[in-house]
Amino acid sequence: MSDYLFMLDSHLNAAQNRALMEVQHLATAASMNVWLTGGAMRDMLRGAPIRDLDFTVERDAVKIGKALALALGGEVVCEDPLKRWVELKLPGNVTASVGNARTEKYSKPGGKPQIAPATIHADLARRDFTMNAIALSLNRGSRGLLVDPCNGQADLVSKELRTTNPYAFFDDPSRVFRLFRFQHVFGLTVMPRTLSQLENVLLENHHASVPASALALEVRAGALDANAVAFLEALDSHELLKSISPSLTGAKLNSAGLTKFERLAHSILPSGYEGGWFAFLSVLVEKLNLRERTEVVRAFELTPAESAVWKKLDAQVTKLETALKSPRIHRPSQVWELLSVVPSDEVLLVLYRSGARVVQDRIRAYYEKYLPLAQEITEEQVIEAGGKPGTPKFDKIWRTLTITRLNARPRKIEIEPEPTPIATVGGVRGRG
Repeated sequence: MSDYLFMLDSHLNAAQNRALMEVQHLATAASMNVWLTGGAMRDMLRGAPIRDLDFTVERDAVKIGKALALALGGEVVCEDPLKRWVELKLPGNVTASVGNARTEKYSKPGGKPQIAPATIHADLARRDFTMNAIALSLNRGSRGLLVDPCNGQADLVSKELRTTNPYAFFDDPSRVFRLFRFQHVFGLTVMPRTLSQLENVLLENHHASVPASALALEVRAGALDANAVAFLEALDSHELLKSISPSLTGAKLNSAGLTKFERLAHSILPSGYEGGWFAFLSVLVEKLNLRERTEVVRAFELTPAESAVWKKLDAQVTKLETALKSPRIHRPSQVWELLSVVPSDEVLLVLYRSGARVVQDRIRAYYEKYLPLAQEITEEQVIEAGGKPGTPKFDKIWRTLTITRLNARPRKIEIEPEPTPIATVGGVRGRG
């Protein structure tokens, strides 16, 4: 196994690894070459959790993508017939995409590109930044081989942000928004030539042709990262947030509230937690009136299911806060049972909004004490107690064992008294 395969294996969870193995099987059966590319490689090489799996194949990516969704019981979320690209939602909360290796030629900024099949090297060279232009071969003959034509790995090590080519912003002006996100969220230094390209595209106002949804997509991508507030403030300083809403600027940006939210999210919730986007959005629009809020939320193009969650959020937060204040909840197991089924969006907003000490203490105790204790109950212990995996009885026994563990009083540690020191008087040992 190559070093990169070992590194990849240590960054994938079980569901992601299953998707990786399946796409390799499908590509081999179809006599296609396949690579892991984009953000997945960037995150792996910088030692961060892999959020999305980005696969690139030589041809017919749509066919491979749909076959992957079918094999794993997932679904196709989005399809781009022009670029031959599909986005998938797979079991285990895995997001993946499969795209063709291609070149793109633009006649005007942000225009419709001319697409042509390409080698993996040409595909990487037409991408936005060098850190996103790295691929790992998943093919039988070269599995584990790193493809890095733009030297993106060195830029990751040096924490330098540079474009792959002089036309990166001209071809796709929405990359301007991504530059600010990468700069602040990842703590990168923009290289002089790339900075010059940025200044030129802003001066020519090419970014004005980009739809608000493109900027909203970048804001959503960086919302739950560290330094998300610095990213938004950078956008505001260049008057870029106005494309989402003219009102989302200056004092109405709610930087103070977002800073508080960011601190709570990263200090209390465990790393790698799921959710939180709706809570972030709620804080983002906190200072806006109803019309302005509607305008901002519309730019994020929520799905019907997301809109339903958004509309109920405030009521659910109020309900959760009331439950956490109740004197009926006094045992650790009761706090655990309440919060273990609540979305993190609701927990974060209660943390952000509630000034009640009991509410804050119970949420902190859940993440710092009760959740780790509950995770100590193993499958082997449940089986020994008579539970069979996949049955209601298994879940019932697991819950009983967890409640018993949480409510058990901590053992008192017996401290033995220190022995009485023996004194020496005039060279004769005696007890003092």
